[in-house]
Amino acid sequence: MSQPGLPKYNSLDEALNAIRGLKDDPLANAGTNIVISRGNPQAKILLVGEAPGPQENIKGKPFVGPAGQLLDKILQSAEFDPEADVYITNSVFRMPPGDAGKNFRKPNDKEIEFYRPFVFEIIRLMDPLVILLTGNVACQAVLQKTGITSLRGKWIEMDRRWLMPIFHPSYLLRNQSREPGSPKSLMWEDIREARRKYDELSGA
Repeated sequence: MSQPGLPKYNSLDEALNAIRGLKDDPLANAGTNIVISRGNPQAKILLVGEAPGPQENIKGKPFVGPAGQLLDKILQSAEFDPEADVYITNSVFRMPPGDAGKNFRKPNDKEIEFYRPFVFEIIRLMDPLVILLTGNVACQAVLQKTGITSLRGKWIEMDRRWLMPIFHPSYLLRNQSREPGSPKSLMWEDIREARRKYDELSGA
């Protein structure tokens, strides 16, 4: 799962240091911080998010605001420890500046394309069994596809790794219904399926 146009790094730490040192990325002049990852880099589950928001920009870690708190609860509901069992990263490593009166916006195609090779290097060097892609930006970065409502909950095998798109937790915060077929109920199905697949692949 490597991408052309980027030197291969010898270790995950080397790749992370290269990302931290970026000066020519499309968001380098945005005045926001590099936010790469949290969790356990030796874990066998990688979760790929979208881009940092305001809380993540301040704290320097992905998924630490309200969506991140919900994500931790979702992972814990399937008996995953967010710090020990999962490594969490982004598709875009800086918060895009705001537009239309907001303090941040979704990453655009150019930004996703620039950071994509680094995402693939994280995948290659971490070598997870299972990759969860949260929302359309993560799907675009890794699969070069969007349409999370049709992609979610379906396994895709890529280079001996199993990927599943899931809803982004921020989408669940905007859709609070727990009725059958609601985003929250579908996320519960997806995380249970992720647990089943992980146990199968890891021999648990």
